[in-house]
Amino acid sequence: MKNCNLIFFLLFSTVWLQQPTLYAQQNPQYTQFMFNNLVINPAYAGAEEALSITVLNRNQWTGVEGAPTTQSLGAHSLVFKDKVGVGITLIYDRIGVHKNLRALSNYAYHIRLKKDAVFSFGLQAGVQNIKADYGSLAGIGNDPKLLNAVNQTLVDFGSGIFYRSKRVQAGISASKLLSNSIQFNDSLKSVLSSTNVFGYGRYQFTLNEKVQLEPGVFIKYFPNTPLSYDVNLNMVYARVLTAGFSYRKSESIALVLRFQLTYQLQLGYAYDYPIGDASQLSSASHEVMLHYVFRSVKKNVASPR
Repeated sequence: MKNCNLIFFLLFSTVWLQQPTLYAQQNPQYTQFMFNNLVINPAYAGAEEALSITVLNRNQWTGVEGAPTTQSLGAHSLVFKDKVGVGITLIYDRIGVHKNLRALSNYAYHIRLKKDAVFSFGLQAGVQNIKADYGSLAGIGNDPKLLNAVNQTLVDFGSGIFYRSKRVQAGISASKLLSNSIQFNDSLKSVLSSTNVFGYGRYQFTLNEKVQLEPGVFIKYFPNTPLSYDVNLNMVYARVLTAGFSYRKSESIALVLRFQLTYQLQLGYAYDYPIGDASQLSSASHEVMLHYVFRSVKKNVASPR
């Protein structure tokens, strides 16, 4: 699609002729948020009570030039007498001329409230590298405001709280606590990062010995954009197959599948179909996730997911 990079620049930034500030894009979107909590909330580190590794690849609006792509790697474990969780998160996000790489460390302290209920609070620290080659955009002419390429490395902080029990999971987190900007000239400023706030909740209903229903909600607040949310309903069969549907406000509906391939290995897939105004500008999105927990087969403990 011709000049798509320019289209995405206009969609995800404030146009310089209307307002002298360019706003940073929001955090990457994840349809499988219910299976990938560490990238949302640092307080989740160690919640699976074993070394856990998750790899995810998301191709948004497949077939559209310059559309968002995201790759993430998360690893975490419980240490120090099962009271402290530590982890790392690597996220590479690309959309049009924007490229973002985040490398984060996660720390969580866990407080056991009763046998099957744990409250944790977490901190996150790391760096974020932001690149934007505005000069490569077709159609901007010789506007000196946009011929500057951005290549900035910023300190990144986040925090969160998380509660988990046999049936309930809920948390609130905030990332990019430090707001950063770059001044191109007297009339143009770009906000490179600003605080993002997430709220997440899920509840499990047991229908019978083999079937559970899990409704969930994911609320996202980004400065200068309308409040967004995902609503999800999954059915879990025999702890082997998970199938469900999600709705993202005014943007898409999604099919979510997860397969328990072995006791330790899970494969997840999500297919997003755009709706409303988004369907006129984009096509379907695909998200694939692999999750491995280094847990002994002899240890009869069900995954908290």
